Amino acid sequence: MDLLWTISTALLLCSLLSILWKESDRRRNRNCYLLDFVCYKPSDDRKLSTELCSDIIARNKRLSVPDYKFLLKVVVNSGISEETYGPRSIIEGREECPTHDDCVDEVDDCMYRTLDQLFLRTGVSPIDVDVLVVNVSMFAPSPSLTSRIVNRYSMREDVKTFSLAGMGCSASPIAIDLVNNIFKTRKRTLAVVVTSESIAPNWYCGTDKSMMLGNCLFRSGGCSFMLTNDPSLRHRAKMSLKCLVRAHIGADDDAYSCAIQKEDDEGRVGFHLSKSLPKAAVRAFAENLQRLAPKVLPVGELALYAVRGLRHRLWRSKEAKTDAATAARVNFKSGVDHFCLHTGGAAVIDAVGRALGLAKYDVEPARMTLHRWGNTSASSLWYVLGYMEAKKRLRRKDRVLMLSFGAGFKCNSCLWEVLRDLNDGGAWEDCIRAYPPQTLVNPFMEKFRWVKEA
Repeated sequence: MDLLWTISTALLLCSLLSILWKESDRRRNRNCYLLDFVCYKPSDDRKLSTELCSDIIARNKRLSVPDYKFLLKVVVNSGISEETYGPRSIIEGREECPTHDDCVDEVDDCMYRTLDQLFLRTGVSPIDVDVLVVNVSMFAPSPSLTSRIVNRYSMREDVKTFSLAGMGCSASPIAIDLVNNIFKTRKRTLAVVVTSESIAPNWYCGTDKSMMLGNCLFRSGGCSFMLTNDPSLRHRAKMSLKCLVRAHIGADDDAYSCAIQKEDDEGRVGFHLSKSLPKAAVRAFAENLQRLAPKVLPVGELALYAVRGLRHRLWRSKEAKTDAATAARVNFKSGVDHFCLHTGGAAVIDAVGRALGLAKYDVEPARMTLHRWGNTSASSLWYVLGYMEAKKRLRRKDRVLMLSFGAGFKCNSCLWEVLRDLNDGGAWEDCIRAYPPQTLVNPFMEKFRWVKEA
């Protein structure tokens, strides 16, 4: 009888230990680590100088004098420098009739140059990649862009590939979410994500002002980054994903159509930005933060927010009314150390900064990224992160929040924890010492000062 009890007890303990080990192993493999990222830096012959931008605008003979003044006003107030890049088809004067090869070459140069560096820096062979994700919203050739990469790097036959199109500027968190969900079902997996945008085939040559804005703000750029859930590679990783929140308000017609590709009255295709865009952005932003706050803020800050809200409702004194915005605001800096904000424009950065109660120091990376690189769509967040790393801001245990907006309308965010002190210069290496500059006055201002009077 004693022997039977001993055997039963031993079997029960073994079963419990086995369950605990499996659960522990499952949890360890559910982490998502960022091994490294490489931002794309085009060649200098693709830089858009003051004179060149003026010439490109002047080449559109359909523009009236008021249209010309409008575009120059946008450029002057954009917060973008002369160091940004454009596709060769536009620089060479072929913006109205880009070839398929122009579009392919633009994307290929970004993908292959960043991937070559990524594989070199991580020491990972392309044949070891298990998952490949490419997001380019406005260009989807066949065979797909993922197939071009698989072919160039001779990847395995069982590599899982995903091509994301139409996701807009918020595509990076979407790609991360896709990979993170795959990690939940596959152990020790390596994933590579390539994010970029194709400008060559999407240049607007018409006269609709709501479609001209994209020409002034969007620039060539991209990024490749590597993710893994392999616990044995944790010591080499830069950051670990803590949470990710996605908000999509596309069920609302105004939100859905506020940023949309369509034809103008003359049949020319462009990307339309309506006057309802700010309203949609605010709503999507609020929806996202509502779900994000409990995941990133300490309990004390959440309790303080609840008390403030209750006090504001109960005592509607003059002081409370005057300080309504402060009473309702959550202090996100209590749970986040650094903010990677979407570089949709100077006004977007300032508005998000005010909503989050950020200081000049906090929004500096986004403002400097807009100045140096322009709006590079979904890859903008990685240039912002690169600025922080080049400035040696990212220290072990710091928490970094990425926040982006995209057509649809979407607001996506993700929180990372820095695993070690980071100091790589990356794409910022040759210019980081010049930032922040003494002034952000656009060089267009001197030559086109008269547009202020228009």
